[in-house]
Amino acid sequence: MKTRKALDPDKRSERVSWALVTPLTLVLGFFLLAPIATIVTVSFWGYNEWSFYPDFTFDNYLFHLTSAVTWATYLKTLKFVVLTWVFCAVIGFTVAYFLAFHVQSLPVQIALFLVCTIPFWTSNIIRMISWIPFLGRNGLANSALISLGVTDEPLEWLLYSDFAVVLAFVHLYALFMVVPIFNTMMRIDKSLVEAARDAGATGFQILMNVIIPLTKPGIMIGSIFVVTLVMGDVITVRHMSGGQSASVGRIISNEISLLQYPAAAASSVVLLVTVLLMIGIMMRFVNIRKEL
Repeated sequence: MKTRKALDPDKRSERVSWALVTPLTLVLGFFLLAPIATIVTVSFWGYNEWSFYPDFTFDNYLFHLTSAVTWATYLKTLKFVVLTWVFCAVIGFTVAYFLAFHVQSLPVQIALFLVCTIPFWTSNIIRMISWIPFLGRNGLANSALISLGVTDEPLEWLLYSDFAVVLAFVHLYALFMVVPIFNTMMRIDKSLVEAARDAGATGFQILMNVIIPLTKPGIMIGSIFVVTLVMGDVITVRHMSGGQSASVGRIISNEISLLQYPAAAASSVVLLVTVLLMIGIMMRFVNIRKEL
């Protein structure tokens, strides 16, 4: 009888690795790469008033990239991104710092962290719309300001303005900055802080030279979340600005509603490339894989 030759341990380990990776690769290929490939393909198709058809044309990209509306909308969206990122970074770092370095009890840390997640128990739309009665002309904010004598008449810019859009963005996405920063801060060796304090460093020096450098991976991960979410948003800008502001996501949404699928696909590809470039630039500052 022929005896089956035993597999080399290295080959057996390689086969097991391939067996483990293959299902995830197939899932990502079907649900991520295939849709992206479809969008890229359709972006080169042509269309008219009632249909679209296979073609190979750059007209969709030329119209999108040469339109003054596109450039103005991207600048507006980038303004929302920068303002939202600044406020989310400040809030996220402050909350994470308090939980990691000022709350000593682990159960209390977990309890306070869960309190931060309470707004996420409801949908984004409900949390966003909840600002409308609060910021409205006859809302709680204006009523309180008038009662306190801060203003004699309701402030119109509290709602349906860029202020309302940024406020809603910060409310929706601040936790995406808190979580990675808090996770990174909890990994900081507290003895480093004590050593810096024993060496005579002030609290500000410890913050700038010890805590912030060691927290950069968490800040960068949170920044990636916030930037990608704001860049692709459609609903928040539409409702909180009262239709007075535009975003890149709204351009795509409008093109889809007009059945201009090739144009919408081209706009989506440009948006995807823009976001990837922004992420690439952020990754240049911190090697997340090396730092974590």
